[in-house]
Amino acid sequence: MGLDDKINNAATNHAGAAKEGVGKLTGNERLEREGQHDQAQAKVQEAGEKVKDAARDIGHNLKEAAEKVKESFRKE
Repeated sequence: MGLDDKINNAATNHAGAAKEGVGKLTGNERLEREGQHDQAQAKVQEAGEKVKDAARDIGHNLKEAAEKVKESFRKE
């Protein structure tokens, strides 16, 4: 996950928490729900970025393992 993505997700999450809090304080259910939605959206985006990072890491590890196997056959 890039730094920009982390910053954007954190900003969306904090803005959502603020909206939710203001909505609760003022009795504005729509604003409260918007805040909850924003927070959920930030969490989903963060989870998606983590999955993408994990998939990239797995691909990198598989490539390294394949190179090691390939090298072991060359030595024999």
